[in-house]
Amino acid sequence: MGAGAHAHEHLAVPLGRRLARLDVHLLTGGGTGVMTSVSRAFAEVEDRAGLVIGILPLAEAAGGPTAGGDYPNPWVEVPVRTHMGKLGADAFSRNHINVLTSDVVVALPGSSGTASEVALSIRYGRPLVLFGDLDRARDLPDTVATAASVDEVIAFVRDALSRLDGSAPPPP
Repeated sequence: MGAGAHAHEHLAVPLGRRLARLDVHLLTGGGTGVMTSVSRAFAEVEDRAGLVIGILPLAEAAGGPTAGGDYPNPWVEVPVRTHMGKLGADAFSRNHINVLTSDVVVALPGSSGTASEVALSIRYGRPLVLFGDLDRARDLPDTVATAASVDEVIAFVRDALSRLDGSAPPPP
């Protein structure tokens, strides 16, 4: 999860590449910014096992439930079109789907949409790690993990996934 307005490529690109080397799918909101950066980096890894999934919001434009010109970004391989809005934690936000569908949530820097995904991750008890802009953790429960490097994020993801399926963590 992360900003739609800023790419934060120094975080998103190495993260996307490393996630693609795990046996996982990548789920984002399917838009611009971090969503595009991490999706592109993930998709460009040869021999990856997972797919790029985008949970798309409804656009106000006439013509049916499409997300508009910025959605999906070119790297989304499985677009999931919804009737839900872009931001927030209200009942009509797609952020519930983003969080509940994710086995592990990695939150990169963002604004109100990312903050709502962090809050929903806590609410729903999803494994959550903040990556970049760690000052965000000051007002969050101590149970929220932080990572200063991609290696730390990958270690968190591997550990969280191993707890979900009860197996040992996959090799690096």
